[in-house]
Amino acid sequence: MISKVSTATVYGIDGIKIDVEVDISYGLPAFSIVGLPETSVKESKERVRAAIKNSGFEFPNDRITINLAPADVRKEGSSFDLPIAIAVLAAMGVIKEEDVRGYLIAGELSLDGRIKSVRGILPITMLANKEGYRKIIVPLENGREASIVKGIKVYGTSHILDIVHFFKEGDGLKDFASHGGDAGTGARKDGLDFSDIKGQTQAKRALEIAASGGHNILMIGPPGSGKTMLARRIPTILPRLHYEEAIEATKIHSIAGLLMSRGSLLSERPFRAPHHTISDAGLIGGGHVPKPGEVSLAHGGVLFLDEFPEFRRNALDALRQPLEDGHVTISRVTHAITFPARFMLVAAMNPCPCGYFGDTRKACVCSGSQIHRYRSKVSGPLLDRMDIHIEVPPVTIRELSLDREEEPSERIQERVAAARTLQEERFRDRKIYANSQMPVRMVKKYCLPNGDAGSLLEKAVEKFGLSPRAYHRILKVARTIADLEGSSGIEEPHVAEAIQYRVLDKRLTI
Repeated sequence: MISKVSTATVYGIDGIKIDVEVDISYGLPAFSIVGLPETSVKESKERVRAAIKNSGFEFPNDRITINLAPADVRKEGSSFDLPIAIAVLAAMGVIKEEDVRGYLIAGELSLDGRIKSVRGILPITMLANKEGYRKIIVPLENGREASIVKGIKVYGTSHILDIVHFFKEGDGLKDFASHGGDAGTGARKDGLDFSDIKGQTQAKRALEIAASGGHNILMIGPPGSGKTMLARRIPTILPRLHYEEAIEATKIHSIAGLLMSRGSLLSERPFRAPHHTISDAGLIGGGHVPKPGEVSLAHGGVLFLDEFPEFRRNALDALRQPLEDGHVTISRVTHAITFPARFMLVAAMNPCPCGYFGDTRKACVCSGSQIHRYRSKVSGPLLDRMDIHIEVPPVTIRELSLDREEEPSERIQERVAAARTLQEERFRDRKIYANSQMPVRMVKKYCLPNGDAGSLLEKAVEKFGLSPRAYHRILKVARTIADLEGSSGIEEPHVAEAIQYRVLDKRLTI
């Protein structure tokens, strides 16, 4: 007897519909899966066999062939367990195949028939909705995540017997009402705020500009000056996620298995801070079956790299493509997968190995060659892609002890949001949300400096030997500074401040 059940797999950040076809025929006992299955899918036959037997059903002692169509798409993951088991039960006649039609099913099985959560349920549910399915059955733990998608009825289950009972009696599964993400107020739960930081006026100004235009920023300063403290508060001043950004970011977190505990659209911009020992694949993404890396998990938010020069050189150089293109393409012999990776890069480093070069209070013990070797770990092309370089000096005890109220994140966020609103109006009908995302053609259109501003920039390029890329990035930062002031044109003070944020590496040259 033949039966068919619909399911899906994840390819990149999108779902692909898969038909699970089961044929039970007379012959020597065998259980085979065809259709380009990976190892985890091949192993599912043992889980399915044990789950069906331990749920009280007699497993057929016949020849069972499972076909996963289309056969030219590589199948990976444990989410095929449940649809295979349901298809086998339908072929056995335990449930009627016509009752299963119209449902898309996904889930992992335990040997006793219990159903475990799986990754990527959100893109699978979005695919089901797009393909015209109006009902989906998922593990109970994934129910809230699946119910983000409107227009599709979500059923959650914890045991295979519940599904059998559901198709026979019409109940036994939990019905999850669609909540559309429940974005909420967007208030951060970690309690971080810019008002916690004493002093550092110049650094705060630079971070406000970076947040307003989505610019990459490099902070250089001695240990304990507050670089990490500043970086962790950047998400508190960033504007709310657009719906399209939230959907993409949430899909990536779903694939990585980071969404099951919350099951709602991301309302806070992601903040990722990997350790400097991270591998290339961990940072960029990869693996036999490519998975998103930290750059994709930070999509729409902040990627913070502390101890910047300590990261592996090849890992840092691999950041060039996502910084320029806003996505990462991971190629294999048989296929290539693209993950979105448009993030704000925030990096922090010491001025030298000991950390005290240029500090007036503590002497540096590093030799010139040691300092040069330390800084050369960050390549020139990557440094070129950092829009803003800012020095973060140590805070004095006097500044720390001042009983002065610092500006809260909420007030800074209002100015940032106002600047972003101008940019959204400027880039209407384009998939651009910030000045940093402008290609060269748009820089020439929207970032023309007025009068003396252009002459000042030309002199700076000649004096510091800045590259054409640095030239365009200065113009983008100047455009953002003008937006913060509500100015339609780029004036000399805007360019002067933008140049100031590019020459820090020149001032620190030995």
